[in-house]
Amino acid sequence: MTGYDGYDDRHDGAPAGESGRPDEPAAEHGMTRRQLMRHAGWFGGAVVLTVASGEVISHVAGARDATAEAATAGAAAGSGELRFVQVSDSHIGFQGPANMDVAGSFKEAIHQVNSLGFRPDFVMHSGDLTHLSTAGQFDQVKQMMTGMKTDRVFTVPGEHDSIGDAGRAYRRAFGAGTLGDGWYSFDTHGVHFIALVNTLSLEKLGHLGNDQIDFVRKDVAGLSSDTPVVVFSHIPLFAMYPKWGWSTDDALKVIALLRRFSSVTCLNGHVHQLFTKTDGNITFHSATTTAYPLPKPGRAPAPTPQVVPARQLKDALGIRSVGYRRGDRELAVTDERLA
Repeated sequence: MTGYDGYDDRHDGAPAGESGRPDEPAAEHGMTRRQLMRHAGWFGGAVVLTVASGEVISHVAGARDATAEAATAGAAAGSGELRFVQVSDSHIGFQGPANMDVAGSFKEAIHQVNSLGFRPDFVMHSGDLTHLSTAGQFDQVKQMMTGMKTDRVFTVPGEHDSIGDAGRAYRRAFGAGTLGDGWYSFDTHGVHFIALVNTLSLEKLGHLGNDQIDFVRKDVAGLSSDTPVVVFSHIPLFAMYPKWGWSTDDALKVIALLRRFSSVTCLNGHVHQLFTKTDGNITFHSATTTAYPLPKPGRAPAPTPQVVPARQLKDALGIRSVGYRRGDRELAVTDERLA
């Protein structure tokens, strides 16, 4: 993949799920109520995941929580260790009462990335960079992201980045060096990364398609089963809430290809809220947004932008930092409020 800064670190092979339906209140959104409380509130609570004696442990933390900062630093301290940041759903071009200044919010998110206390190895924007996929909006978000203090910026498209043209404007702006409709993979710090596109064939759910699934199959074929794998997509690769399209209809075919790996982390956007689900060796993390909140699944007729009191908006927005140390079984994930 060639980021817009010209970086090329693609793995030469050429890959990257679905489970649990969140319908029952007692096991709402794929988790028990106790697990849901452990993994944080829907709107902006920072979630820190660490590994102790092989067990993934989480706690809820504020943006400046000392334990959260220690977890991030501990996961990434020392030479040869990986630190990267995920931002998502900036929706540049959106106009509405849910956020009257999405560009200003994204600027604050960029400032937060630059104030983490370390220089990320890369930043991944996991889709819906723009709201209406116009050339001007793509140019604006591209220019804004040049202000991030990182060597590399990667992206995957959201459905808002493909309005009316099947993603052609997105690929002109961000697709250099990608394959097919914009998918790619790369390796760094002993971790294999796969960036998928599941927003182009939307009838109801996300969709990958046979060409992309074949790409995943070939891409992971030569990897050792102890290679950590991280998968980026916009729409979740699990059945978070299919009624709203928060799922990918053929993701199980890709998940099956990843079952042999000891550690797989799938990071997505789209849903504008934090959520964590573990299925065997695979952990799914949905990210929050830098633009506006969406309702909790089933708590509104449709996933439309939610208006919250101005003082609460930043609590619903945020960024995610991720650390990995060679030899660890899992990645350390910290979600931080924009406030």
